[in-house]
Amino acid sequence: MQLQSEKQIIYSLIDDLKAICSNYGLGNSGNEYKIITETFLYKFLNDKFLAGIKELPDFTGKSTKECEQQLSDMSEDDFEFLMMDLDPRVARIRPEDSISSLFSRKGEEGFHTTFDNALLHIAEGNKEVFSVAAGAQNRVRLFDTLSNLVTEVERQDDFCRAIINKLNAQSFDAVFQQKYDFYADIFEYLIKDYNKDSGQYAEYYTPHSIAQIIARIIAPEGAQNVSIYDPAAGSGTLVLTLAEQIGEENCTVYTQDISQKSNEVLRLNLILNNLVDSLPHVIQDDTLVRPRHLADDGKSIEKFDYIVSNPPFNTDFSETRDQLAGEGYQKRFFAGVPNVPKKKKESMAIYQMFLQHIIVSMKEGKGKAAIVVPTGFLTAATGIPYKIRQHIVKKKLLRGVVSMPSNIFANTGTNVSVVFLDAAGTEDEKVLLVDASNMGEKVKLEGTKNQRTYLSKEEMEQIVTTMNERQEIDDFSVLVSLKDIEQKKCSFSAGQYFKVKIEYVDLTTEEFQQKMADYEQQLKTYFDEGHKLEEEILKGLGELKYE
Repeated sequence: MQLQSEKQIIYSLIDDLKAICSNYGLGNSGNEYKIITETFLYKFLNDKFLAGIKELPDFTGKSTKECEQQLSDMSEDDFEFLMMDLDPRVARIRPEDSISSLFSRKGEEGFHTTFDNALLHIAEGNKEVFSVAAGAQNRVRLFDTLSNLVTEVERQDDFCRAIINKLNAQSFDAVFQQKYDFYADIFEYLIKDYNKDSGQYAEYYTPHSIAQIIARIIAPEGAQNVSIYDPAAGSGTLVLTLAEQIGEENCTVYTQDISQKSNEVLRLNLILNNLVDSLPHVIQDDTLVRPRHLADDGKSIEKFDYIVSNPPFNTDFSETRDQLAGEGYQKRFFAGVPNVPKKKKESMAIYQMFLQHIIVSMKEGKGKAAIVVPTGFLTAATGIPYKIRQHIVKKKLLRGVVSMPSNIFANTGTNVSVVFLDAAGTEDEKVLLVDASNMGEKVKLEGTKNQRTYLSKEEMEQIVTTMNERQEIDDFSVLVSLKDIEQKKCSFSAGQYFKVKIEYVDLTTEEFQQKMADYEQQLKTYFDEGHKLEEEILKGLGELKYE
């Protein structure tokens, strides 16, 4: 009950912030998500800073108000000295930039400038830790000015006052001891209206259920001191879920995505989940053309322990297609580059490019990967998909495949499967293929004609257990040798390897004769009906006249 109450407080704040945006003409606008995410992040960082302060010796046992007063009374030098003792993963916030300080000054004329400046001060003071990279050199800071998003200048003060009133009314003190599942729900609620990205890559939002299944299969027993990578990270659900499975203290997250919006949302996700140390490895850029995670030589692709990704399936990348097909990219895109169609350029199968990129980004002999692909990839008999599967089988990278139910993603009806790769191979060179396409419960999404399929906990458990224990279950999973896969044109579809079952029933002589008599009677009935139909057709033809 306490946990649900804490969530409800946060949900209410998010709803209040959305209501403010609506009241000031920003509801459902392109800037609404920026206001919601940045003001929420300001609140989170502010309260986490105060929670960190309370853990320092001079502040132990003091109330929030007492701590804030003590901070305000400090000289600038004393404040800087105190910051040396604070957890480096906690953002530094000067007393004059705190929510309580702004709340006390909200009646001042030109308050919107005070509000904006506080955000800019926090962004500047924490840029070394909390900014993310855009391209090779630029850094994207934590906050920008927000009041200017209200076009009516005379309402900007009131807009900022409304926000600070809501931020000051609630406390996040009780949430900082919570773990990933708590923040996953908060994060999904926060961005639920904004997870359809206009950028090239972050096309899909990965359901938490799929992310959990992938994490528990790819790292069932956790790991120590490993790297996690997603080249099309979107909002970061896959890498965050895997980090939680492994242990945040045991891994470093690396991501890249072309979308600025996705990177901003991913940064928020990392901060919520105490993975601030990974922020310097969040890159906004085109992964295919300019991969930014490079080896020590500054040229070769970095190799990772774990790679998880749900890349977009189809996107128009015609502008860079010829460049990617050039000599300098052939080693990475070993199976080729899709041609530009004469019509529907947006149908270019970009996932094939990411799949190749992921394969060459796996650590040799130990790297593991899980990639969401359209189920059609598993059986395509020609072209790039076939060449990629051939490569996977030849290099003995395949660990298994899970084909998911239709409509498992809210915003696409494309059937999807998850391909699991392991550079260490398998001892017996057999892989497990799972057909979970008949699982789940279909639920109609409110206000739409769309359906979404939800997996129960028991179904998720069955998928994970079946994969990790390599169980064969009739019409659900099958162990197949790489040799058999080669003989079936490298098909990764479980259904093509299921055994055809023929049921044998013992019959007595009398039962056999009775069944044969029944079949004979049925056939006579069908023949009689056929003769009648023939006569009717001939009669109809005879009545036809030329006019």
